[in-house]
Amino acid sequence: MVQKEKIAAALAPIIEASGNFLEDLSITTAGKHRILTVVIDSEKHLTLDEVTVVTKSLSEIVENLSEIGDLPFTLEVTSPGVERPLTLPRHWKKNLGRLINIVLNDGTLINGRIGESTQSEVTVAQKKINFADIKKATIEIEFK
Repeated sequence: MVQKEKIAAALAPIIEASGNFLEDLSITTAGKHRILTVVIDSEKHLTLDEVTVVTKSLSEIVENLSEIGDLPFTLEVTSPGVERPLTLPRHWKKNLGRLINIVLNDGTLINGRIGESTQSEVTVAQKKINFADIKKATIEIEFK
């Protein structure tokens, strides 16, 4: 766990300098390699080109991190998938107008379009919902 925290501390400033956020970081071992998966996010939807720019910026640092431990790292940089739950206020702002499925802490299900949001609540289906009352919220995929 300490290694993951050190890696996150080394990568976060570069990711933030690119105007993005370090959303998640995981390390898995596959045979004789470790796979370092870095999930980045932004205030807007990321393009493949934007993810590529961040990947290039992180590559040199990851090469130096390969000296930690006995196995080299393979770097994978990605953005959150549509299936990833919305957990932060910026996730709601970014997805304004999209269909959402919400499960509240009391088990109530709410489906609707994401409306205006603040740091503490969001409007969905003409109801104001406090983030603290949400157990899980995921985007519903629409085929147009």
